[in-house]
Amino acid sequence: MKAGGVPSIISADVTMRGNLNSAGEIQFDGSLEGDIRATSLTVGERASVKGEIVCENVVIRGRVEGGIRARTVALSSTAHIQGDILHSSLQVESGAHFEGNCRHSDDPLSETSAKDFRKGRPASTASALPPRPVITGGDDLALPRPAANEAPSFLSQSRSPLR
Repeated sequence: MKAGGVPSIISADVTMRGNLNSAGEIQFDGSLEGDIRATSLTVGERASVKGEIVCENVVIRGRVEGGIRARTVALSSTAHIQGDILHSSLQVESGAHFEGNCRHSDDPLSETSAKDFRKGRPASTASALPPRPVITGGDDLALPRPAANEAPSFLSQSRSPLR
């Protein structure tokens, strides 16, 4: 926040589509489909952001579906992130939910770092996995199953495929 500046507060009853840009601090408690660029951002517990966040400092208490690039990232215990994080400093409280890739960078806000990070991401799991075989036919093609009280083969020394 700039000296003497007042943070912008977007309340929980606000639903927005589009990008949000600020040279100062934002307390976001609403719902947004779009990107946020700010100096400092706090995503409230009931807030939802579907888009990229680019900030100096960000505190996530709510839901974010998209990438986060910030010098300082803090995920509270109520945070739910689905996306990648590029950061200089990362703090994660116990209970935070994070699905994605995470990488340290000395300058996470630079476009060069962002491009390198996007390039290094693995392809989506759906396209990266080979197609599953389809087995059709009668019971003679069914895979053998252990008895209900029998341990799975990977736990049984005599049935282990690794012997």
